[in-house]
Amino acid sequence: MLQLIRALALSALAGLALAATPASAQTNPLAGQTIKFYVGAAPGGPVELYARILGDYMSQALGANIVVETRPGANGVVAAQFVQDQPADGHAVWVATQSMIEINPFVYADLRWKIDDFIPVIKGVEAPIVLVVNPEVPAKTLPEVIAWAKANPGKLSISSYSPGTPGHFLGVQMNERFGLDFAQVPYKGSAPQITDTLGGYSKIGFFQTAPVIPQLKAGALRAIAVTGATRFSPMPDTPTFTELGYPDFLATVWYGLLMKKGTPPDIVARIMAAAKAAHADAKVRAALDPLGLDVVAVTGDNFGKAIHAGADHWGAIVKKTGFKASE
Repeated sequence: MLQLIRALALSALAGLALAATPASAQTNPLAGQTIKFYVGAAPGGPVELYARILGDYMSQALGANIVVETRPGANGVVAAQFVQDQPADGHAVWVATQSMIEINPFVYADLRWKIDDFIPVIKGVEAPIVLVVNPEVPAKTLPEVIAWAKANPGKLSISSYSPGTPGHFLGVQMNERFGLDFAQVPYKGSAPQITDTLGGYSKIGFFQTAPVIPQLKAGALRAIAVTGATRFSPMPDTPTFTELGYPDFLATVWYGLLMKKGTPPDIVARIMAAAKAAHADAKVRAALDPLGLDVVAVTGDNFGKAIHAGADHWGAIVKKTGFKASE
């Protein structure tokens, strides 16, 4: 399902290894060292691709060997805990998404870490979430979707790419906002969600944009609305919820880097500088384009403030729903 965007992104990586100047071992304690990027998502997905694109550039900038390792499980909890269990020496970096750090503390009862156990390095990229339907659905606009759902009480479900994510809670919000009774069906990843929607087993859902762009462009699925503040450039004809009159459906998904609290400030600064340079590099941006990810490159304290603001927002929604995840 993700083969096309993976091939496009990886082909754009050609030459990235020469794009950055290696750091001198005399000025950089990470030179010649191995740094591991721990991805809390399944291999082959957009989070892993983002980590590899970033790692290829940063390895040259730091003069270090960056290895990307996927540790999926419990929506990033496994990867986060693994990083927390490593020494705070800069050799372990958590490649996280917004739900992993902003939502997980509210849905997993027995977490052994909290938000402030991590140092915010960079919020690198973000993208909106898109409401998608199977083409067999008679609705082509949001008002038509609402009317269709109301005309079929007790018969419909709405999917999301994973439980305890913004996509999941947006489905809950649809019911509350419009008086609907969609049953919630959270999948264990975007690939099975897309497969079932293509097959008509699932008729409607909130999707991450990166994995579903090829199907939308091919007309195999239909986009109804996106949750960003402005229209999403790969889907310029798809309206936002905000412009349709529903600004409470404003939500994005971001990917970024965090490190264990206690990591020496000079190490954090070097990794942050390399990550910031990577996101500004034209070849990195070209490699990210097929994933439909907008570069934002928010670092340090500003990133930390954004995480806490997001946690306040999603925490209130989680508490209202009463949702609790199980590993």
